[in-house]
Amino acid sequence: MIRKLSIAIAGVALIAGAVPVAPSFAKPPAAAPLPVAQERLWLGSAWYPEQWPESAWPEDLRLMKGAGANVVRIGEYGWSRMEPSEGQYDFGWLVRAVRLAAKYDIKVVVGTPTDTPPAWLTEKYPDTLQVDGSGKRLGHGGRRQFSISSQRYRVLARDIVTRMAQALKDEPNVIGWQVGNEPTDESYDPEARAAWVAWLKARYGTLDALNEAWTTAYWSQTYSAWDQVPFNTDKGNPGWMLELKRFITAQWGEFHRNQRDAIRAVVGPKPFITVNLGGLGWADRFDRYAINRDLDLASWDDYVGTGHLKPYRNGATHDLVRGWKRRNFWVMETQPGFVNWAPVSNILYPGETRAMAWQAIGHGADAVLYWQWRNALNGQETMHGSVVGPDGKPLPIYPEIQALGREFAKASPMLAGTSPVSSVALLQDYPSRWAIDFQLHHRDYDQIEVLLDYYRPLKDALGAVDIVEAANAPLDGYKLVVAPSLNVITDAMAKRLADYVQRGGHLILGPRSGMKDAFNRLDPQRQPGPLAELLGGRVEQFYALDEKVAVGDGSASIWAEQLTPTSPDTRILLSYGKANGWLDGKAAVITRNVGKGSITYVGALVDDHVMDELIGAAVRDAGVTRDFAVPADVELMTRQGQGRSIVILINHGSESRTVALPETMGDVLAGGQMRSVTLPAQGVAVLSRSVRGKP
Repeated sequence: MIRKLSIAIAGVALIAGAVPVAPSFAKPPAAAPLPVAQERLWLGSAWYPEQWPESAWPEDLRLMKGAGANVVRIGEYGWSRMEPSEGQYDFGWLVRAVRLAAKYDIKVVVGTPTDTPPAWLTEKYPDTLQVDGSGKRLGHGGRRQFSISSQRYRVLARDIVTRMAQALKDEPNVIGWQVGNEPTDESYDPEARAAWVAWLKARYGTLDALNEAWTTAYWSQTYSAWDQVPFNTDKGNPGWMLELKRFITAQWGEFHRNQRDAIRAVVGPKPFITVNLGGLGWADRFDRYAINRDLDLASWDDYVGTGHLKPYRNGATHDLVRGWKRRNFWVMETQPGFVNWAPVSNILYPGETRAMAWQAIGHGADAVLYWQWRNALNGQETMHGSVVGPDGKPLPIYPEIQALGREFAKASPMLAGTSPVSSVALLQDYPSRWAIDFQLHHRDYDQIEVLLDYYRPLKDALGAVDIVEAANAPLDGYKLVVAPSLNVITDAMAKRLADYVQRGGHLILGPRSGMKDAFNRLDPQRQPGPLAELLGGRVEQFYALDEKVAVGDGSASIWAEQLTPTSPDTRILLSYGKANGWLDGKAAVITRNVGKGSITYVGALVDDHVMDELIGAAVRDAGVTRDFAVPADVELMTRQGQGRSIVILINHGSESRTVALPETMGDVLAGGQMRSVTLPAQGVAVLSRSVRGKP
């Protein structure tokens, strides 16, 4: 049977971020030093010294230091300055910029320039250019116009990155490296197609195995030669579409490893290596868990665009990023007030830029870097927000970032080495997201909004919520695990979840769970597929809704499933009321106690009132301890570690709010002790509290 095939994408060893400390026999060993990325709060920006006269650099750095900056990112778009013609190199300016930053006590993250190949390269080697899904070859003048599958481009990239590393390997001011910038598009050129065929052969072994996995007997899609398998962006067989996503993930992984290995071979293990991921965090062109496995640090670019900060969505995105490696992360880019690419590129409210930075810290960021420091005189992003203008003088946002710099400096000793810690996890899964999006069945089925429906009441109850990978994240530390959209459930995943429940965990599955297997085929067993026996129930039929239906004392919209208990100890928690005729009176939510834990299946997209009741009951049943209540518009975040517990409060609203504290807490920013705190609009408080009853 094809389900028994052992198919896996090879992993690679994770590179440690810090050098181990040798044990001492004269006294107890000291605690290992924190990795450099976590040793303090980092504040900075992206700086492009190659765009400006060298005489202007000292003033740039003086103003950065004046704003409280302690880190800067440079180099990421400078290939044409580093290699103005093939084989002719100039890294002197880069070394001078790094050393000048050191004089201002500003550390450096070096970005590799492979996002923007120089004109001489694309002219001489047009085969390195990307071919989009329509067959059009891209030209010069933008960014990310290269083919990630081009072996020639990988050789050229490895050469420039190796030479950069050699030029900077003895510079102690360089603390990290960023490979490329915001990876996005794959390529469909002939070399990429050959890589696709080779990848399929390695994954499946035989065409018979591939044909069976994809059910190619449907519509006479059966392939008799590997080259017949499509390679494009068309909609097609869902099994083929899912594998194409996995292939693209593998290609980006190879592209990044090529540069990572070149850097590591020269600079050694100390500087961290990361890739800043864009797409507002939730983009899913590739599997972001897989991309980050080869890196030391997860980082992302946090932008609002049109409008203002949406606290739940932006907070959940931070939690998603923290879950990519299940550790703290960096915000490598964020907007200093506004962007240039949104439909309406409005500026954030006064204080909102500061509040946005503190929200990142509250959710586990150890660094916030603004894009960009200074407006370029020309180019596609001249209208983007910056900290200083093209004249090198501070813009109105500068004092707000300056105040943030002072706060980071005060809070850094307390926050260094701390992280959000939660007893609740939401499971996120890229194959499941792809599978649902491939066959949406309802135009309004938005999986991010579905996840946020579950996230919101959990975040209201807790100072920290984890969002982790469904396939691999350890679950034993969680009292409650919620999987809002686990459409693809493999046998291995089912076993992990069943073991979690048997050992005392409480699991909630959302709609569409267990519909598909690893190859995006319908599971012959009704939903939730391999977990149906554990649940003691199943989905009889699913329905895309064109009208609301009654559920309990609320309603459901967009999606509903008819559930049937199949075990005598499976209980119906909620039923449909007057509905569409098919669902009337049928079970909407069922639950069963199994072993020391429980499994619950929620078969509909319910309204906020019903969701609040469901999550409230689940939190109580799982024995999850709620954090203290805060007023509307106020967000509560917690970080723990190093024997400390830190509370961060942000008032995202437009009116002042007073928060009553459950105990006396220390004011990290202003000093003193308090039992309540009043927050103005966009106000922030950073508080220290007792740990296990000790001050």
